Amino acid sequence: MLAKKYNNFLKMRAFFILLAGLISCSMYSSAFAAEYQIRGNIIGQRATYQIKYDDSLFEIARMYDIGYNDICNANPGFDPFIPEENRFIVIPTEWILPDVEIRRGIVVNLAEMRLYYFLNDATNSVMTFPVGIGDEGKETPLGLFSVIEKIKNPAWYVPKSIQLEKPDLPAVVPPGPDNPMGSRALRLSKPTFLIHGTNRPWGIGTRNSHGCMRLYEEDVLQLFEKVDIGTRVTIVNQPIKIVVAGNEVYMEVHDYENGSDLNKEALKIIESKSLINDVDLDEVKKAVIERSGLPVDISKKRAEFLSK
Repeated sequence: MLAKKYNNFLKMRAFFILLAGLISCSMYSSAFAAEYQIRGNIIGQRATYQIKYDDSLFEIARMYDIGYNDICNANPGFDPFIPEENRFIVIPTEWILPDVEIRRGIVVNLAEMRLYYFLNDATNSVMTFPVGIGDEGKETPLGLFSVIEKIKNPAWYVPKSIQLEKPDLPAVVPPGPDNPMGSRALRLSKPTFLIHGTNRPWGIGTRNSHGCMRLYEEDVLQLFEKVDIGTRVTIVNQPIKIVVAGNEVYMEVHDYENGSDLNKEALKIIESKSLINDVDLDEVKKAVIERSGLPVDISKKRAEFLSK
């Protein structure tokens, strides 16, 4: 039974991959690519989902507008291709906002592979989308940039570095299902780097590009309509985010393998925020080990209460 289900999944996956560029974005709900009103530093709310026959974590992730890394890290031990039917998984649709000096325009946190767009309106709201980013050795650059061009149905001018890797590629790939840039692109002030769609949606939430940031097609269509030329783009790398919400301290840790000591980094942030007397260090260590990508309560009073 398991082998049959796995074979059926492989056939389905191969068919999906082949036709990914032709599949209408309307197949996927955009209700979860939501606009959140900012009331503090945590947005969204986590949910649960009961796995159905023939589900894969990739399909569930796209349905809830999260990346492949998000759903796998929040649900360790689940087979991403053939997760056990009828079991419940966590849908990680709750986030601590990145710690940036100015909340304006686009903010991309590479460590969590997520883009935030702070709307310039009276609602004090933010939109958020998962992204695919640069692979090791081809990293997406950190820093402050701006949007200098908006492109509909972009052609892909294949960089020389990629032509050397794949000599069969033409110099220019026209718009269409074979174009890895998808249907929309935002060129940054570092012109070789763009935020764009993709014909490979299974790569969202992974490190698989040559430095550009990729979005699901249904997401890039929304973002493209909202963003103006000149929009500020801030790219940061924050594998650990810590905030105070009410009387609790929350920490969110992402499994971004860059060789850093995340426990040491967490303590540094805690000390910089003068929270060392407010957190339970065992909870901090636990969160660093699990790296679930979920905001977790690391408050000292919580640990003291549970020990009674």
